[in-house]
Amino acid sequence: MPYPPEGHRIETVPDWICEILSPSTASKDRKVKMPLYARYGVPHAWLINPGKQILEIYRLDDDTWMKNNFFSGTDQVIAPPFEAIRIDLGRFWLPRGPVAV
Repeated sequence: MPYPPEGHRIETVPDWICEILSPSTASKDRKVKMPLYARYGVPHAWLINPGKQILEIYRLDDDTWMKNNFFSGTDQVIAPPFEAIRIDLGRFWLPRGPVAV
């Protein structure tokens, strides 16, 4: 990929963003970044919470994020903007430790 000239910003709005939530960033990702992405017109957003093994899929409707779908665990995901592929969500997660009995 060519490098942009120094001092210039990339001003192209992406078609999709994905945020990986953590306990220390989840609030900022939801309350600061998501409205910013909406303001700039990013049409698709995915929020992944590895600790809870959850994928939330949003689409922008006018200026409002609408939850389009919700997946968890080992669900098979077919979702915009990647409808042409099936994603095995279970491959995203680290193995869980042993369960206490």
